[in-house]
Amino acid sequence: MKVGILNGPNLNLLGKREPEIYGEKGFTAFLDQLRLSFPEVELSYFQSNEEGKLVDALHLMAQDCQGIIFNPAAFTHTSIALADAAKAVDCPIIEVHISNVYQRESFRHKSYISAAAMGTITGLGLQGYALALRALINK
Repeated sequence: MKVGILNGPNLNLLGKREPEIYGEKGFTAFLDQLRLSFPEVELSYFQSNEEGKLVDALHLMAQDCQGIIFNPAAFTHTSIALADAAKAVDCPIIEVHISNVYQRESFRHKSYISAAAMGTITGLGLQGYALALRALINK
């Protein structure tokens, strides 16, 4: 099974950016740990701060993967383009957010991606990715 992980803007700064919200571990270290925990799954990974690159990556991952774990970050609340891309692909998507968006500013309570997602995991830190991966394996 091949699963793609797609991270949006500023998630390249995990471990440095607001560690009280996002934790102190960088995503590369976590991805290595995830690969060790799920050796039966081939994981591909892409992160970008640019909306168009995320749209392109979503299209490509959907052609090559049996599932996508997607953290659109701030684009969750603003991007019609990413929502349309998520609806257009024939691949299960699980939306993940590291922080509990419902405990934060009200503008973060709206997701344009959720309507296209198989499910959403929010507020469980990086463990949300592992839970999403388990859900895709057991689908």
